[in-house]
Formats: sequence, C-alpha cells, structure tokens
Amino acid sequence: MTGFLILLLHAHLPYVRHPEHEYSLEENWFFEAVRETYIPLLDAIDGMVNNGISPKITMSLSPTLTEMLDDELLRRRFLRHMEHLIELSEAEKIRTKRSPFESSAFLYNAKFKRIRQLYIERYKGDLVSAFRKLQDDGHIEIVATAATHAFLPAFEKYPDVIRNQIDVGVKSYVRSFGRRPSGFWLPECGYFKGLDFFLRDAGIKYFFLESHGIIYGRPRPRHSIYRPVLTPSGIAAFGRDFKSARQVWCASRGYPGDPFYRDFYRDIGFDLPSDYVGSYTRLGGIKTFTGMKYHCVTGKSERKLPYDRVRALRRASEHAAHFVKEREYDITRLSGFGFSPAALSAFDAELFGHWWFEGIEWLDIVIRNISEAKTSFGIITPGQYLNEYRRDMSVVAPSPSSWGEGGYNAVWIGERNHRLYRHLHKMAERMNILKEWSIGVLEQCGIEEKKLFQRAINQAMRETLLSQASDWPFLMQKGRAAEYAGARIMGHIERFDMLFSMVMKRDVNESRLNEIEERDNIFSRLDILKDNYYLPSDNNRLS
Repeated sequence: MTGFLILLLHAHLPYVRHPEHEYSLEENWFFEAVRETYIPLLDAIDGMVNNGISPKITMSLSPTLTEMLDDELLRRRFLRHMEHLIELSEAEKIRTKRSPFESSAFLYNAKFKRIRQLYIERYKGDLVSAFRKLQDDGHIEIVATAATHAFLPAFEKYPDVIRNQIDVGVKSYVRSFGRRPSGFWLPECGYFKGLDFFLRDAGIKYFFLESHGIIYGRPRPRHSIYRPVLTPSGIAAFGRDFKSARQVWCASRGYPGDPFYRDFYRDIGFDLPSDYVGSYTRLGGIKTFTGMKYHCVTGKSERKLPYDRVRALRRASEHAAHFVKEREYDITRLSGFGFSPAALSAFDAELFGHWWFEGIEWLDIVIRNISEAKTSFGIITPGQYLNEYRRDMSVVAPSPSSWGEGGYNAVWIGERNHRLYRHLHKMAERMNILKEWSIGVLEQCGIEEKKLFQRAINQAMRETLLSQASDWPFLMQKGRAAEYAGARIMGHIERFDMLFSMVMKRDVNESRLNEIEERDNIFSRLDILKDNYYLPSDNNRLS
C-alpha cells in the first residue's frame, strides 16, 4: 500500500426528548436521522461484511445520540413515527397514480417498510449494540466525544467544564461500547492551546483537528495534514483533508449538488396541504419534513424535475469512482515523498442518507471499489495507522482552530449567541459551589435526606451539561430553529437555578425534582458526587 484513507463519520444529534408532549416537532430530527442515516448505514455495513469486506470506517457516536437511541420512550415513538409514514406513503401511492411521482411514492413506501423491519427484526430496537458488535468484530472503530457536544473553546477558562465534558463522554462511551476509547472527536473540531492535556489525562491516545489547526501549528508539520503529529501532551492529532471534504460536502461544488440527485427541500410536508399531511404527522397542522420528496436538484431554477432514482444511482456510482480516482492520485503523489500518507476524510454522518439521499449508496460503492479494485491505497482506522506508522512523527503544537465558517470559533461564539455564555459560565461556577457545599454538609444528613440532596445535585449537573451543547448557539447564529434553541438553554438554566436554590436552602421539593428528572433524564446513572462515574447498571454493558 502506498498510503491510506481514513473515512470518519461523526454521528451526533442534540438531546431532544419531550415526554411532556405526545408529539414533538423536534423529536422528528432524531427520527429522521434514525430512518435515513443510522439504520441504512448499519444495513450497508452489514451488507459489506456479508460480502467479505471489512469497511474499516471510523465513527463517533455522541453520548447524547446513544442516550436517545437507548431511550425506551423514543424507541416506542420512533416505531409509531414509522407506522404513520407507512400510512402516508400508502395514501401517496394512490394519490400519485399515473403521475410522474408514482415511482417515488412506491420507493418511499418500500423504504419505510424495510426500515421498520430492520429496526424490529434485525436490530431489535438496539442500534447502539449493533454498532458495538461491528467494533467488537473489527469492522469499524468508534471514538468518543464530549458529553453533550459542548464547544470546548468557549469554556477555556473553566477547566472543570472541560474535564466534565470529556470525562462524562468517556464514561458514556465505556457504558455503551464496553471498552475505553482510544480516540476522541472534538465537537466542531474546536481546539484551544492545552486542550490535548485534558484528553491525555482522560486516557485518550489521539484526536482530530480541522486542517489549519495542524498546518498553522508550531513548528510547521513536515508532512502537512497527511500524517498525524504528536502534540505537546504526547498524544496524536490527525488533520482533516480539506480537498476530499470539499468534494463531498460543498453544496455548490460537491457531489450532493448534482442536478440528478434528490432535492432535500422539496418535501410533500411543505408542498401539500397541511390538513392532509398533518393527519399522518399528528403535529396539528405544523408543516414539517416527511422524507417524501419527489423532485431532483435540477439546478437553481424553482421548477424542479421529477426525481429519477435509476439516474441518481448511476450518478452516485460515477461520483464514487471519481472520488476513489482522486484519492489514489493524491495518495500516490504524496507517497513519492518517502512516507505512507493518511488522508482523513471526515464528515457529519447525517450528510449520508439524510441531507444527501444517495450518500449511503455512494459510500458503499466507494468502499467496495477500494476493497475490490486493487487500488494502491487502502482504508485504515486511526488506531491501526498509529500502531503501524507511529515512528518518526513530528512534534507540533496545534493552532487554535475549529471547523465551520471562518475556521476560528465565530459560528459558536458569534454576534447572535455570545450573550449566552455569561449565563453558562455562571452555571459552571455555581455547580462548583454545589459540589463544595456537598462535601461539608451531606455527611451531617440522614440517609434519606442525603439521597435526596444527591439526586438534586446530580440533576443540576445534568442541566449544566445539557445547557452547554454546541447545537444551541449554532442554531441561534444560523437563524435556524433559533427560538427553540434559545428556549432550550433558558429552560436548563431555570431548572438549574431552581435546583441550586433548593439545595442551598436545604429544602428539596421531591415532587418537582421527580418532574425534572423525568424531563431531562440523560445520563440517568451519572453520579457527580462519585467523580462522574456511572452508577451500577442493570444491563450487561460495562459501567
């Protein structure tokens, strides 16, 4: 092999669970990703393995995502969601009869039924265990990430926040996947000087940065972004290959913008009368995505052509061949400088299948082409690469950086969201007050009173972690679901303040505490008073 490609898919969603509502628009974000990305991806990987191909994909599954995938309420609601979509697609088969959209209606009906069948019969509703088995069998490598996907540079001056986000993320990983993680995905690739030391202290061996985080490091890396570097803490950092990322991700110049691919935005949830679609979505007339989209990208014109599945898959095959050819050219050229390069192509997992409908098929063809076509390069995981090529790595102090517009934090600390951080920083300070208070007071309490205070302090920690998610400032800065994002942060702040007041006054309202625990039940086995370790689990995962 002249060199290697590292394919990394970062799977993450914010924690969205609303037991207080029978139907929630925001829970649909989760259901969409499960049916359009996570289950199809598992199915594709299973197909490769059954054909004797070990894909060697690298993945991160965020703790907020694994918590939702494991949640019984959301599992039940996902199945209900699929039943409603199957009913809608049955109605659409009749409505579109003899129209240019009839074949697409049949396509969605078949896909919805298959997704439901896979979820129930093959995966038994437990997608986390399906990913875990693929890692245990050596077909994928899963890396950890921060507890609630906090943008860590925003808390540089609050080391306890950094430590909690990393430690709880690692503990969540251990519980989900039965081993300690070697790698770590920094949320939004956000890095500040010294962050690698926090990762090292948590037992992490390597992490990932946006390309300029490596390129502008000191001293300049000998092999640019095409070989990992050793950071001052002694752990390795991989730099993202911007060229391959742009080919896949860029809406204007990348593959997903091709005229033959399915258009994401032309959904019948917006094109058809809300009373018709709403009878199936049960959202009271609120327009939303259903996943049933009948048009192709076409071009910049508002007049979109009907979607042609056969033509779209043919184009996906062509684009997969082009991607493999481009990577072979780059890797062969780089290997001429006397080293075995590793090109890191890292993407949000939800790009494949959700945003880019044909993306799962494209990914499947790419991996099969590399495995079967005897290319001069192979796919490798970061851990495998470090085991084989760790010698002679450059020692580089990375540059502060992030991915996203501008590359230097502006999306997450910007004009529309910067005011949030004074509240989040104050929460972090008050959380420390609670922990210090507990040291001196709890030992004086009776057994039942002590348990109640412990529950309240643990729940305050959950509210703190949930408020720190990078998703909320991102949505506010981009003006997408900004009202919901703002309400989520303020809701966590309000519940934290209530819990803080209860504890400091030594007057915990157990009924109100029960309500908050049920509403924000992430990391339900987390015990902040035991150094962030999970309490003993009643399942067979390590804890």
